[in-house]
Parts: sequence; C-alpha cells; structure tokens
Amino acid sequence: MMSAKKTAKKKLTVGIALNYILITLLTFVCLYPFLNVVAYSFSGYNAVLSKEVTFYPIDFTLEAYKQILGRTTIWTAMRTTVMVTLLGTALSLVLTTFAAYALSIRDLPGRKVLTGLILFTMYFGGGMIPTFLVVKGVGLYDTLGALFIPQSVSVFNFIVMRTFFRELPESLQDAARIDGASYMQVLVKIILPLSLPILATIGLFYAVGYWNSYFEALIYIQDVDKYTLQLRLRSLLFGSELTSNTSDNVAGTMVLTQSLKMAIVAVSTVPILIVYPWLQKYFVKGVMLGSVKG
Repeated sequence: MMSAKKTAKKKLTVGIALNYILITLLTFVCLYPFLNVVAYSFSGYNAVLSKEVTFYPIDFTLEAYKQILGRTTIWTAMRTTVMVTLLGTALSLVLTTFAAYALSIRDLPGRKVLTGLILFTMYFGGGMIPTFLVVKGVGLYDTLGALFIPQSVSVFNFIVMRTFFRELPESLQDAARIDGASYMQVLVKIILPLSLPILATIGLFYAVGYWNSYFEALIYIQDVDKYTLQLRLRSLLFGSELTSNTSDNVAGTMVLTQSLKMAIVAVSTVPILIVYPWLQKYFVKGVMLGSVKG
C-alpha cells in the first residue's frame, strides 16, 4: 500500500516537473521573437551584419532609438495616438455599456429585435467604400474623429458585456427599483461598481485596437501632422526617411536600417505592454465572467 502511494506521488512529481518544463519552453518560444527584435534594436553594426544577435544585444548601442526618438514627428504622432486611444476607449466604453445594460433588461420592449439588428452588423457590413463615403459625407474626413467614431462599438465586446450584466443578481436591481431608483441610478450606483473586471477587460480590448490601428488613418487622414504613431512608423519603415541620417557606407546604412526597423517595432509595442500588467488581474476574470452564458 505504501509502495503504491510512493509510486503515485513520484508520478505526480514527475508530471508537475514536465508541466513546468513544457510551460517554460512555450514561454520562451512566445517571447523569443520579441526579445530578438529588442536585441537587434540595441545591437551594433558589426553584430547585426554578422547575424550574431539572438535574444540579447551585442555591442550595445542606442543609435537606432536616437534616430527614431530624435524626430519631432514621432512625438507628434505619439501624442495623436495617445489622444485617439484615450478618447476612443472612453467613447467605446460608454456606448458599449449603455447598449449592453439596456439590452440586458429582460422586460425591455423589442429587446430581441434590437439585439438581432446589432448582431446582424457582426456578419454583414457595407464595405470599405460605402463606409468611406459616409465618413466623408458627415464631415469626419481628415479629422481625428474618423479614427474612433465609426468603429466605436464592437459587437463582440457588446455581447460579452451584455452577458456579464445578465449574470448579475436581479434582486439587487429590483430592490433599487422598489426604492425609487431610476435605470440610470441603478447603472451608476449598482451595476458599474460590480463591473470593474468586465470594464477593464473591454477597455483593454478597445485600447489595444485603437493603439495598433493604422488602416483607418491611412484612408481617412491626409494631413501629415495628424498621422498616428502606427502610420508614422509605417511611413518610416517603408519610406526613405530611415536612411536620411545614416552614414555613406552602404553596408552600414543597411545595418542601421535593419536596427531602425527593429526599434520601430519596439517603440510601437512597448507602451501598450506597459498598460497590460495594471489590468491583468481583471483581464482573465472579466473574460470568464462575460462568456459563461449567451
């Protein structure tokens, strides 16, 4: 009997060890591309030219970041992107919350029809050209509003948030309604304080989407002073600006260009990565609570 227990315990220990090894390998596989990009951006000419760089810098240098961050256009684009991300996330959260709360009320007249109409847009859309004509027709063309107003509500995020609201105890809302609270008071004083996990999760979804978006700026923005960070970095990546301040040596120019490309990826990725740890404790909980039932 004791031998069987020892054997089972040994197998359990071996299984746990194998799980840790597997998770460590998977983590490294996921992190390696990003570490490689960062390492290239900090490495010197000779190391990049000889392709010695793996996941740590060789001949450490900040030249690539000096080239990128030394441009005033990058800081202007950064400010624009931060503004679009903040305004877009705030507007999207407000609209999604109101729509999800209204359609989570079971006795709302026409609730199923309205929900069906919203879901219809998830599968069928007008396309790029009609959307462009609408944006231009309402006066949003070449304005920052075109970068977040047309796509301010995601149907997927709406469904997740509505499901979360429907899972909250109805007795809390009924008690407040009996005490004379309006629907708005119920939302502000009862629903929202209980919804921090889902708000943080949906907010992160929206923020990442607005931060990484460049296609909307590509088709709606003509004024270069209104370029977002992603669009500005894209123009640097594919344009001639990358080599404007490099040496006359062809090989050195190519290597510096490679380092600059990696620095561009890092500059566009790191800021949103910094935000995630602050919301991570809400993230998993919010997704799970919002996807239990339909």
